[in-house]
Amino acid sequence: MSEPPASAPPADGRRKPVVTLPMVVAGVCLAIPFGAMLWVDSYARLKPAFIGIPFFYWYQMLWVIISTALTTVAYVLVRRQERDRKRGGRP
Repeated sequence: MSEPPASAPPADGRRKPVVTLPMVVAGVCLAIPFGAMLWVDSYARLKPAFIGIPFFYWYQMLWVIISTALTTVAYVLVRRQERDRKRGGRP
């Protein structure tokens, strides 16, 4: 006998939740850099300087690195979630 397609709901009729804790954490990881860059008053100044570079510039460059790390965390969480769903594991 063939198995039902992966998109079909389980036999007991209950579906796995779409919004799970890892997905919320991934969303927060993606939202943090936006909030930091939209809050201009937090970095619209010249001091403290770092190796002669005004705060305004090095703060934004630091957020490039932080954003990369947070995006990587979000990517790993979403991929793990997708892999678990395909295997039928925990949501």
